[in-house]
Amino acid sequence: MLHEPEDIQDLPNATDAKRLKGEVEFKEVDFYYPSEKKAALSSINFKANEGETIGLMGGTGAGKSSITQLIARFYEATNGSITIDGIDNRDYTVQSLRANIGFVLQEPFLFSSSIRDNISYGNPSISLEEIVEAAKRADAHEFIEGLPNGYDTVLGERGMGLSGGQKQRISIARALLVNPSILILDDATSAVDMQTEFKIQAAFKELMKGRTTFIIAHRISSVQHADQILVLEEGTIKERGRHDELLEKNGLYRRIFDIQYQDLEAIKAQTIS
Repeated sequence: MLHEPEDIQDLPNATDAKRLKGEVEFKEVDFYYPSEKKAALSSINFKANEGETIGLMGGTGAGKSSITQLIARFYEATNGSITIDGIDNRDYTVQSLRANIGFVLQEPFLFSSSIRDNISYGNPSISLEEIVEAAKRADAHEFIEGLPNGYDTVLGERGMGLSGGQKQRISIARALLVNPSILILDDATSAVDMQTEFKIQAAFKELMKGRTTFIIAHRISSVQHADQILVLEEGTIKERGRHDELLEKNGLYRRIFDIQYQDLEAIKAQTIS
């Protein structure tokens, strides 16, 4: 597999992205996955200004992850253009483009190695002091210090031995050290309980400072403070706006909000009784 050619190749005159500002714009973007007849995305138009937070909501298969995969050029748009800082993302070298993009996923991948190595994975020459500082900012330092060998504690495969919230905070520390211009949080709190989600959200605020951030989420609590929320359905943008604006529209976003917060009130009532 290591010798298989990459599907996405640099164009002949591709340039080094260096340090991007993070302005992202989709113009009339259509996208079909290979061998699929139905469009995964159709006529997608939006602009994320430097440092803004964009929330992406919608059901399974709505196109949320497809948008972020196109930004990083894991796939190429079928039609239309995707520009970053005003330049088509295909005009950057793949390596330099992806070096500017950080991912925190629903299931963070941790290696069977030390916590220190896992945090510094994207920047292996970093010092221990910088690793500790990143862990503190990710609210991970306290539980790491409580482990038998601290930062030298060796993890089991995929982070065995840590809770979901602890693994997620290590992945946040890793992303801080990569220092990306564009940050993609892909359903990163869906696998944890509400109390752990609150702690992770606090760490996310530190991670998101000064970065253009895309938040893929099913929980409205994860996107309600975004500068712009895109509500997708069957590969198209059905609604867009801020949290309060979308609630007033009484559309799909409002229906999701009512379902989630009715469920939350029911849980609270059961807890009290």
